[in-house]
Amino acid sequence: MHLFYNIKTLLTKKNPYAMTRILIFAFLLLLVSCKPKVESTDAAASNGADSTAVETPAVEFASPDLIAAPKASLAALTSGDIDAFVANYAENAMYRWNNGDSLSGKKAIYDYWKNRRTNAIKTIEFSNDIWLPVKVNTPANQYQAPGNWVLSWYRTNATYTTGKSMTQWIHTDYHINTEGKIDLVIQYLDRAPINAAMTK
Repeated sequence: MHLFYNIKTLLTKKNPYAMTRILIFAFLLLLVSCKPKVESTDAAASNGADSTAVETPAVEFASPDLIAAPKASLAALTSGDIDAFVANYAENAMYRWNNGDSLSGKKAIYDYWKNRRTNAIKTIEFSNDIWLPVKVNTPANQYQAPGNWVLSWYRTNATYTTGKSMTQWIHTDYHINTEGKIDLVIQYLDRAPINAAMTK
């Protein structure tokens, strides 16, 4: 399940304002989530509590330093260096797509992308990338992992060995473990243009 909600529909519609709406929604959601609850003076006094006490937000902004690992991974995929692509992945990493497909383990992720980058994808570039690091203190449900996440949006341009090309916006969520490694990737994309570009 997506960290906040499934935005596949918005990303795949041919709507020039879709990304703007998504980013505004994400920003507003974070503002609401990060707003601390401050006890009133009367309530604090009656409870004998510190009037400056605040409640930990369910979600808050995280360190921008978290962006480095997933950003380096994309750069490595562009250059075709799959060893560098998985360098920042944990051994038990999971890679999931919005259609239900998934890869389990660093080696499986390596093998999949090595094959794709060698035999299917001739070139791939990412542009207009947007990165948002957040920390989940209180998961909304059992599907949402606590800890540090990096949410990303980027325009993907790929050419395939068939001679065809594909362009689309892709949204990817990266969960960063306590060791600074990527241990979960959830990617939202449209398979239709990819399959069409791979058909000879």
